[in-house]
Amino acid sequence: MTAARGTIGYMAPELFYKNIGGISYKSDVYSFGMLLMEMASRRKNLNAQAEHSSQMYFPEWVYDHLKEDKDIEMKDITEEEKKLAKKMMTVALWYIKMKPNDRPSMTKVVEMLEEDIENLEIPPDFSLYPYEETKDSKQTKSEV
Repeated sequence: MTAARGTIGYMAPELFYKNIGGISYKSDVYSFGMLLMEMASRRKNLNAQAEHSSQMYFPEWVYDHLKEDKDIEMKDITEEEKKLAKKMMTVALWYIKMKPNDRPSMTKVVEMLEEDIENLEIPPDFSLYPYEETKDSKQTKSEV
């Protein structure tokens, strides 16, 4: 690949940070995760009109809500639809992990989506940038 191409918000981090892994099918896994999160939440993953930079990155907001077991408010949905949306967002968080090797394969997509929500766990850590300390572990998750 000679140049990174794609839509902002769906492009995998390895297209920008070469030290976290090469471009592979896991780049598509990342894009699928972002799309899945958007579909489940009925929101765009990037809010350019946000007043605060912390509101700009939707996946971090989702992670915080799921970690604290808070509901993600959506209008006009049933309890069953709310459960399904939570499941899809939980699965999506696994697919948008920073390092490609930390993302599951697309085969795992089907397995995770077929599981009961009670059996799914959110990722134990979440990082926006390759050099950032993760939210839970306070350890650097990328080698320099």
